[in-house]
Parts: sequence; C-alpha cells; structure tokens
Amino acid sequence: KQAHDDEVAVKNYSEKFRNAVKIRMRSDVKVGTCLSGGLDSSSLAAVASSIYSENVNDKFNAIHAKSSESESDESYFASIVAEHCNLNLNTIEPTTADFVNNIDEVIYTQEEPFGSPSIFMQYFVLKKAKEINCKVMLDGQGGDETLLGYEKYYPAYLKSLEFSSFIKEFFNSSKNSKLTKIELLKYFFYFTKYSIRIKRLKQKNNYLKEDVLNAFNSKTLKNLSSSYLNIKQLQLFEIEKTQLPHLLRYEDKNSMRNSIETRLPFIDYQVLEQALSTNNQLKIKGGWTKYILRKSVENLLPKEVVWRKNKLGFNAPEQKWIETINKDIPKLIEDSKILSELIDFKKLKLSDLDKRTKWKLFNIAKWEKIYNVRFD
Repeated sequence: KQAHDDEVAVKNYSEKFRNAVKIRMRSDVKVGTCLSGGLDSSSLAAVASSIYSENVNDKFNAIHAKSSESESDESYFASIVAEHCNLNLNTIEPTTADFVNNIDEVIYTQEEPFGSPSIFMQYFVLKKAKEINCKVMLDGQGGDETLLGYEKYYPAYLKSLEFSSFIKEFFNSSKNSKLTKIELLKYFFYFTKYSIRIKRLKQKNNYLKEDVLNAFNSKTLKNLSSSYLNIKQLQLFEIEKTQLPHLLRYEDKNSMRNSIETRLPFIDYQVLEQALSTNNQLKIKGGWTKYILRKSVENLLPKEVVWRKNKLGFNAPEQKWIETINKDIPKLIEDSKILSELIDFKKLKLSDLDKRTKWKLFNIAKWEKIYNVRFD
C-alpha cells in the first residue's frame, strides 16, 4: 500500500509540475530557461524541452553561468543535461574583470546589501538572456524550499521521526548527501540546541559591538530558532518569511534590470499545494532530499544528475573575485558610518575573516556609498 501511495504522490506532483511549466511557456516572444546543472534547473529544463519539442521543430534555449573555480563549476552537469534533453545551451563564464566592472551596477540594481556574490552570476545569466533576445526565462526558484532541498532541513526532519526511523534515516542521510556522519551530527546539534547556536554565532561575530552581540539572545531569534525544531513550521517560515522571499527579490531585480520576465513553475500555486501536502518522508527518503522530484524526472534526465548528492546553484568563483577586491575592502569598511555603529574596529581582523563575511561587510559599505546613506 505504501509503495502504491508513493507512486500516486509522484504521479500527482509530476503532472502538476509539467502543467505549471506548460502554462509558463505561453508567450508571443522567445522563451528560455536558466540552467545551473543542479536538480531543480535540470528538471525544469528537461520538462520544458519535452513540451517545446511537441510543438516546435527546434531546440529550447538554456543559459548556464560557468564558474572559473573547479569546486563551484557545474558546467559538466549543464552540458550533459543539454545533450540529453536536446537543448540549445548558451554558456557564459564571467571573468574577474566582469565582476569588478559590475560591482556598482549589481549593488545598485539590488537596492540593498546581499550575502553572496552568486547574485552576480544570476545577473550575468539574465544579461545574456537579453542579448539573445530571450524575453521570458523560466527558473527553478522554490524547489528547495517546497521540497526540503537544503541540508539544514535534515535536523528538523530527523527530529520528527520515531527513534528507529531516526537511526535508519541518519545513516542514509550521511550516505546520500555531501555531509559525513560527524558533519550531520554537528548540524543536528547546531540547529536543535539554541545555546550552541548562539555561542557559535557570537564566536564567529566577536568583532561586533557588545549590544549588537547581545541581540543574538533576543526573543525574535529564539522564536526563529524554535522553528528549526519543527519541520512544518520551518518549511512555512522559509517559504513565507526568510529564504524564499529574498531569493525572489534578488531575481526580480536582476531580471527587471535586464528587461526580462522570469517565471517560476516550482511556486505555481497547485505545485506548491501538492508539495506542502506531500508526506515529509517522501520529500526526504532514504536520505535523498527532494526525493519526489527525483522520481518525477528520473526518466527525463541522466542518472548522475537525478541522483546527485551535492548542490551549488550558479555559485560564483568567490575566492578569486574577493581576492581581487581585497585591497579596497579595509578603507571602504573603515569609512562606513553603518559599520562603525555595528563593529568594534579594535577587535576586527580582516585577515581572520572568511571570504563570505568579508564580502558581506564590503557589500554593506559599498551599498551605503552607492546610495549615499546618511544618519541623522
């Protein structure tokens, strides 16, 4: 009976997803899709291509942003998806110069600070879409949030299981994700123990002023942390308030800046309803995240794409890019009025910070300068 129920759920999700893609391909102008090479964008590209080939004797367009750093390069997966699904693949590889020359442009476009240079990769993809006259672009935003695709969902999911299932799924999760058993255990304690999480946050951000550090103990953060213990609350919180809303803002601003309309089948209301009503043990099964999506597209994509363990998603070559602007970071941070309100500069050692934290501080200071932000 369980196997039959699972088959029905996969069939229902597959049908609703295909219909959502088909609706979003209605257009009087050229349509394409963003293709990172990950499961979500590959699934979308595969379904879109199969629909397109039914009506047009031509290849469906896809755009991929290749990273110049091997650890974040997904071009291999994008290329095998393109070949398997008969896509016309346009691959761009933004250089360090492209990054440097567009820092002001992308920060101005976003209108607010953002936490990762990956936003630049999305910007360059949509800029390419404009160049090849793809006025409508499909994208895979929402797949992770609706189908429990991030590793951070493991702790709350595991906590929701009975003990025997917990043990089995714990070992499966370490086998079928990029996390080792030790990493998964650390993840579990980090997200389920508020005190550990606060301690780590304070250690990592010890250069902040005392009153800012004390804010980590606020009621708001405690309520936020409690959501990580309940898989249903966590998923709704990520969809409605934290993860998905800011990803949609980034995409909307990048697309509008390039006069592109982006359409997102994963958050079609019927697809979303189907995803939220699906048993969590079909979203993560045997340790595989987004299991129901993998089963929905396993006949449309190469096996090594369907059953990939790692996920990146238009990751930028951050190490190279941030090293290039390293010389500009100290002065910009020191001149920032906003950061002077938050940071104890006596404790700040830029050489000790990881690249992502450096970027965040730089981004805030740069945004402040571009928009001439002032304090009373």
